[in-house]
Amino acid sequence: MTGLPLVPRVMVAAVLLAAPTAARAQAQTADAQALRKEIEQLRQELQTIQKQYGDRLTALESKLGVAEGVPPAAAASPGAPPVQAQSAQVPPGAEGAGGPSGALPLYGAGSASSKIFNPDMAVIGNFLGAAGRNRINPSPALQMQESEVSLQAIVDPYARADFFIAFGEEGVDLEEGFLTFPTLPGGFLVKVGKQKAAFGKVNTFHSHQISWTDRPLVVNNLLGGEEGISDAGLSVARLIANPWFFLEATGQVYRGDSGDLFRSSKPGDLSYVGRLRGYQDISESTNVDLGASFVRGHNDSGVVDDLDVGRFRTRLFGVDGTVRWKPLRRSIYRSFIGRTELVWSRREQPLSTESAFGYYLSGDYQFARRWFAGARYDQSEHADDAALRDRGQSLLLTYWPSEFSQVRGQYRRTKYATGDLANEFLFQFQFSIGAHGAHQF
Repeated sequence: MTGLPLVPRVMVAAVLLAAPTAARAQAQTADAQALRKEIEQLRQELQTIQKQYGDRLTALESKLGVAEGVPPAAAASPGAPPVQAQSAQVPPGAEGAGGPSGALPLYGAGSASSKIFNPDMAVIGNFLGAAGRNRINPSPALQMQESEVSLQAIVDPYARADFFIAFGEEGVDLEEGFLTFPTLPGGFLVKVGKQKAAFGKVNTFHSHQISWTDRPLVVNNLLGGEEGISDAGLSVARLIANPWFFLEATGQVYRGDSGDLFRSSKPGDLSYVGRLRGYQDISESTNVDLGASFVRGHNDSGVVDDLDVGRFRTRLFGVDGTVRWKPLRRSIYRSFIGRTELVWSRREQPLSTESAFGYYLSGDYQFARRWFAGARYDQSEHADDAALRDRGQSLLLTYWPSEFSQVRGQYRRTKYATGDLANEFLFQFQFSIGAHGAHQF
């Protein structure tokens, strides 16, 4: 090639250089065609899957009698207007146990239809032990105090159902079972069924929610015992709009039977509960929760040998406050909750009206990722004899191996009105399985 003239040499070199480039271009074109063919095949397969899924979904909705995005009543009426998902603003703590805070999914939506026949189910075990001396109110050395079974699900676009059944050594009891309507006009939140009355804070808590192994003396002496105020009835709550802070009003009507506190001897012996609650963020790490409560009902002081010999009532007034602190940057390592409740009782009796008072003050501090330390001071007079007053102090240490279990120890010292002094060490093991929804805030 060295003997060729300059121009033929340049042409030969250009041909030699262009040959590999043409081969590469031809190969790239073949790859692109193969890739387009593969994409087209995948697109056809996707369309086939979508068609099969759509046919199955249509068949399922037809079997249920529900059109997609339309509740049963609207689907049954050909001329009915389209139904839109209603969004109800549910404030912190206003929703029921495990309830959503926001719009309620439609009956035909994926998240709701998956729970039509399969509600959320959970079991929470509460094992207690006691050592020490208490002559007035002794606790068993070992006991499986309660096993709570919860069943929670969306009923339809307008309602949600929550059931909490307690299995204990003394039998089975429906702790709570109610239907919630969160999307009513006017912003009202309505509950119907058996439920814990909205009186104070601790009365609304289940046993596994409280920060102690027991309940304060004021609950036992003035609120009718360990379970507090719990009855079958109707509850209506509504937010009170204002530019300053969260404010909620609740009114409840119950049958009038609740432990040793209220007793209904006639159909008209109803009990009534009212509560006003305010909430405000102080900073990004701190908030305060304040409430005032009232309840009135008939007591059993006028019943002798099942005969109603008088009409006597009990009235309770309560004030509660909660302060929470949880720094955002170290929220899994540090937190604090301070809580107090004050209760005034006026109990009418055949010979007098007893005015009793009780309260507790508690604090729980998280000092490590899984460790909490707490203290509580409480005292309370007796509802039927205000001259009798009990006092108690407790120190607590709690360890959470995970969010599904906890181990707690509590030293409790109680001085009863009779003069007896009790010193006890109580320990608790709690564990849960299943999908247990969130409780009130």
